[in-house]
Amino acid sequence: MFLHGKTKEKTTIVLFSGDLDKAIAAFIIANGAAAYDHDVTIFFTFWGLNTMRKDEIVKVEKGWLEKAFGWMMPRGAKKLGLSKMNMMGMGPEMIKHVMKKHNALTLPQLIELAQEQGVKLVACTMTMDLLGLKQEELLDGMEYAGVAAYLGDATQAKVNLFI
Repeated sequence: MFLHGKTKEKTTIVLFSGDLDKAIAAFIIANGAAAYDHDVTIFFTFWGLNTMRKDEIVKVEKGWLEKAFGWMMPRGAKKLGLSKMNMMGMGPEMIKHVMKKHNALTLPQLIELAQEQGVKLVACTMTMDLLGLKQEELLDGMEYAGVAAYLGDATQAKVNLFI
């Protein structure tokens, strides 16, 4: 895209991790880049897709293995654990408390802000197939593509992050 006669900067992020702290970092960076008027893409693959799952159970047709994956994986941004100091689920609650104390946005709020700023949120279709995730189970506003689409964005970006 062009802005005042010059090309907009592009930033891409691959969110591979399903850890709360890493997802928060990815969305803080994405929102910061979008605020600086970058075209931003977040490509969600493997465990990172759990960040974009809807909180509620969505009735979809699945085989037993896909159902098992769905049952074992966290359902959405509010259910992610920490990469360190998870402490049987107490760690994420402690982080959320500290964030609230410092008036930091929650992960669901960061996701909403990214959507409002036009951050392109792309779910990896190959990973969805492998994990048995259906489009109906992910948040509205997602795009669906394979690695070739991500590489198309990444080859034009100056900043490419893998989280």
